[in-house]
Amino acid sequence: MTSTTTPTASLLEAAPADLLDVDFYEFQHQLTDAEQRALRGIRAFLEEEVRPIADDQWERAESPRHLVPRIAELGLYANAFPETAHFPNSNMYRGWVALELARVDASLATFIGVHSGLAMTSIAVGGSDEQKAEWLPVLARGEQVAAFGLTEPDHGSDTARGLETTARRRTGPDGRDEWVLNGAKRWIGNGAFADLVVIWAKDVEDDQVKGFLVRTPAVGFSASKIERKQSLRAVENADIVMKDLVIPESDRLQRIDGFRDVAVVLRLTRADVAWQALGVAVGAYEAALAYAKQRHQFGKPIASYQLVQEKLARSLSNITASIALCMRVSQMQDEGIQRDHHSALAKAFVTARMRETVALAREITGGNGITLDHGVARFFADAEAVYTFEGTYDMNSLIVGRKITGLTAFV
Repeated sequence: MTSTTTPTASLLEAAPADLLDVDFYEFQHQLTDAEQRALRGIRAFLEEEVRPIADDQWERAESPRHLVPRIAELGLYANAFPETAHFPNSNMYRGWVALELARVDASLATFIGVHSGLAMTSIAVGGSDEQKAEWLPVLARGEQVAAFGLTEPDHGSDTARGLETTARRRTGPDGRDEWVLNGAKRWIGNGAFADLVVIWAKDVEDDQVKGFLVRTPAVGFSASKIERKQSLRAVENADIVMKDLVIPESDRLQRIDGFRDVAVVLRLTRADVAWQALGVAVGAYEAALAYAKQRHQFGKPIASYQLVQEKLARSLSNITASIALCMRVSQMQDEGIQRDHHSALAKAFVTARMRETVALAREITGGNGITLDHGVARFFADAEAVYTFEGTYDMNSLIVGRKITGLTAFV
């Protein structure tokens, strides 16, 4: 494995991170000194190398692929996995990293979340020791880009029951077991250029969901970029079609036996999406606050008016409550006691508060808020995708409702 210790060591030698102004109750002090130092280095990278290009990448609908090696140097793909982590760290730290990413560029946060959160976690949870040894270091170093293929053109919320992509086991010409995949996937982040795609398909024999590692390019596999998006434009989502795609048994995730195993992956990553939503809210709030201080109307800054201050205070309240909820869910992950309903409540609540906060930021910036020039419009648009993916507000609410009542309201 190629060493990446030097860049990380330089991060860990930096001064502890300054608290964000929005960390009103100083939650970040619960991180270790090493985690705070690493966070400071990540923040510097985002401000120096990502923020200056984020609007342009978003407007051109292109992922900043040139940043993949730098992201790897910072350990942003690797830190969740003991096999590849640059230094011991907590789920709380990784949550703050997701916040920092999204407060600058939600598209970049999503790119990393798909690559390391969904795809690498699928391998870490469902892969054999051999599969983990083959793929986790390669993906952690950013040598290849990964995607996660669950959602289908006609199935999003009901993929647990409605998955139409099929996998049929057969004996290949060499006498070894192989699988033939047929079906389609939609909204696959990174899918337009990924080197590895984790595909979820239903076994026609036992009707159970299984996972497959698809190495691209491959005969029978095609991916086309989804155009004309108005949210997370710098995430290159793809429509994927599989027609008689042959996968060797060695590329089936060996520890996946049904959708309950997929749910384990989603439980772990859904909390990350709550942190990402929080970052979107923070980014919009910070942009609106800066605008309110410099924008003059009727002879003074609009930040001096009561109505604007009320909007800012309400936004900060949303952010503060969301930090508290995310922190506790991450602590529960570290303690090994987090369950589906905990992640679901966090994702539902935080994304709802995010949606309100970006709307308030948009009100504060007035007509100027619809352009990319003042920092709010991109967050306002990106919030809509974050609100929807990894389980809609309604679906996550029903997961919580099932826990509360002991009764399922799913169809």
